[in-house]
Amino acid sequence: MPELPEVEALKDFLTEHLTGHEIVRVLPVAISVLKTYDPPLTALQGREVTAVRRYGKFLALATDGGPHLVTHLARAGWLQWKDRLPDGPPRPGKGPLALRVALETGGGFDLTEAGTQKRLAVYVVRDPGEVPGVARLGPDPLADDFDEARLAVLLAGERRQLKGALRDQSLIAGIGNAYSDEILHAARMSPFKLAGALTAQETTRLYEALRTTLTDAVERSRGLAAGRLKSEKKSGLRVHGRTGEPCPVCGDTIREVSFSDSSLQYCPTCQTGGKPLADRRLSRLLK
Repeated sequence: MPELPEVEALKDFLTEHLTGHEIVRVLPVAISVLKTYDPPLTALQGREVTAVRRYGKFLALATDGGPHLVTHLARAGWLQWKDRLPDGPPRPGKGPLALRVALETGGGFDLTEAGTQKRLAVYVVRDPGEVPGVARLGPDPLADDFDEARLAVLLAGERRQLKGALRDQSLIAGIGNAYSDEILHAARMSPFKLAGALTAQETTRLYEALRTTLTDAVERSRGLAAGRLKSEKKSGLRVHGRTGEPCPVCGDTIREVSFSDSSLQYCPTCQTGGKPLADRRLSRLLK
């Protein structure tokens, strides 16, 4: 799933390639991705793109005097840029193409989604705040005013585990499964530690890990073409998706805890005092 660093890089890429250009066609291929009907998609046509903004994991294209095109790429969605789009309208079918946006230059982008769980979402709205997912977002962790004191206030009284709290978009915007693993590894904290039980020193450690991890990931992605962002994300991860590999910090074997539709990765030596966490799904299989 694209998270804050990749969406931030997409925002920068699209700012360079879209701003000042006219949208001449918006072609829906998978109607299920369109979550709004007023204004219609056609309201975007003939409009100049004036800005591209990021709201958590949402991307928003602003147009001159017109509506905003807002998208959430979800778990398996992606944006594919093309300097020259194919001639003729795309054919609806079982392929990954969901929506095409064409510019007056002949270029544009496709929104695609792999797999069978179709969660890619597109909204055409007068203001991004009309999108429910945007309206409920918590503060952006890379904003100038997101300091350690603000993190402490957000976590105070939290009864959830750190992993779940970091992924809650209404608490902090933009962090998903991968970067929550990376942040907790950098902070040397168990994903199961209670968020509201952090000491002042631990809060400092978590804040520094959060800002450094996200900032470094954004810098690695900055300037890359849209098509290279996925591979850059994977290559930069130290624990997420690396079950069975050695920890790059201590050399211990990276472990995994599996859930019904996701998993987390961690290093026992760095994060849990050498103690492996219980994997409930694996435990059920062994009974």
